[in-house]
Amino acid sequence: MSDNVSYTPDEIATILKISRYTVYEMIKRGELQAYRIGRKMRIDDKDLQEYILKRKGIQSTPKDQQLEEPSTQTIVPKNKGFIICGQDVVLDILARHLDNQFTNLPILRKYVGSMNGLLAMYHGNANIATGHLWAADVDEYNVPYVQRLLPGVNSVVINLVSRMAGFYVAKGNPKEIQNWTDLVRQDIRFVNREKGCGARVLLDEQLKLQTIDRKRINGYNQEELSHLAIASAVARGEADVGVGIEKVALQVNDIEFIPMQKERYDLIIRKEDFEKPHFQQLLTVIRSKAFKQEVLGMGHYDVSRMGEIIAEV
Repeated sequence: MSDNVSYTPDEIATILKISRYTVYEMIKRGELQAYRIGRKMRIDDKDLQEYILKRKGIQSTPKDQQLEEPSTQTIVPKNKGFIICGQDVVLDILARHLDNQFTNLPILRKYVGSMNGLLAMYHGNANIATGHLWAADVDEYNVPYVQRLLPGVNSVVINLVSRMAGFYVAKGNPKEIQNWTDLVRQDIRFVNREKGCGARVLLDEQLKLQTIDRKRINGYNQEELSHLAIASAVARGEADVGVGIEKVALQVNDIEFIPMQKERYDLIIRKEDFEKPHFQQLLTVIRSKAFKQEVLGMGHYDVSRMGEIIAEV
């Protein structure tokens, strides 16, 4: 089929003979790439075909290359619209508020992890990345990674929210999991996130900080592509523990959340884009009372620094 063909979630459901709800879950888990144009979500045919190949056990692009070699094809013409990388539901709210402000500008979403979002921005495939990447050596979020992954690109780091990261465990915490060192216990089965996402970076930085050998963790190489998928694996009894954010724990029955670390979730924008009028309006939206109150109303998000410029790198 043509590269220009795209589908709605309903059309994908019909093609794959599954429910519309399942399609949305696949998108949230990062299994199927999707983007928004205004209020409508679309899936390109090439992404559908790649998903089908993966399900058949055929990988069109080696996993190790997906992080290092993102596509060089831009999604929309430069200087027009917003291409937002990230998975948090707060970004769905942001996209809706932006859509109300800009009726003629496309607002697209790429459901990818923090490092892949920064690399997409570096390669010109996105103009807004989000991150919750912790650097243990300086106890700082995102700024060190922007400096490393966007060499020569002057960027602005803006706080969106802060949120709690921690462990998903079975209801009642029967294995009494309390800290990072518990992950190496022989009776613990772990489920991990994919390389490059913020939760995986948090885990690896904590392991390095506490000199814990990752090879001793049963399930370290078992990967899922979203917080929701991790929580679901624990709820189904396929693992005893995984790392994710508190908000998602409320969406899955029969699990509990053990808070471990407060993390900062930021937007990263090129400085040359940030100075454009529609990006300045983006900042106005983020700082607006309406947006802040809607995010605050969802619970489990700290909005005290929302819209604050954290750094210019």
